[in-house]
Amino acid sequence: MKNSVLDFEMKSINGEDVKLEKFRGNVLLIVNVASKCGLTKQNYEQLEPLYKKYKDKGFEILAFPANNFLSQEPGSNEEIAKFCEKYNVSFPLFAKVSVKGDDCCDLYKYLINHPNEDIAGEVKWNFQKYLVNRNGDVIAKFGPRTNPESKEIEEAIEKALAEPKPETTATESEE
Repeated sequence: MKNSVLDFEMKSINGEDVKLEKFRGNVLLIVNVASKCGLTKQNYEQLEPLYKKYKDKGFEILAFPANNFLSQEPGSNEEIAKFCEKYNVSFPLFAKVSVKGDDCCDLYKYLINHPNEDIAGEVKWNFQKYLVNRNGDVIAKFGPRTNPESKEIEEAIEKALAEPKPETTATESEE
């Protein structure tokens, strides 16, 4: 049983295995993205500046392309990576996944079935956002139409960044 977002391993857009554990100590914004959605331009134009604003404070955006909504992410991983160059995307981009239905990937099954009912529930559309604290716990969900640079999201990020980084195992055993 996985208890945290950090317990998952996903494929990068280039096909490399990425253990999400490597992001421990960072605040994460997990977003399902699409290249041909009406929300694409606005989201990519705001996600990158948001990432640049907070990345040096321990913030990462993890983008998961998904073709679940009106086939708005039809391209291959290579085509998706090329498309993202248009927006100068520098945050981690992962291989295309399914975020709903029978073929839903394990990470999104975890998010959909989260014990907190404010977070649980089907992914509504492209660009749904999940905020994850430094320990890998999902602490907020934002709908597809909530702009990345909205006051609501920025305040939640700042609050999560203000929390102390998790202690290392060695430090805990010394106490």
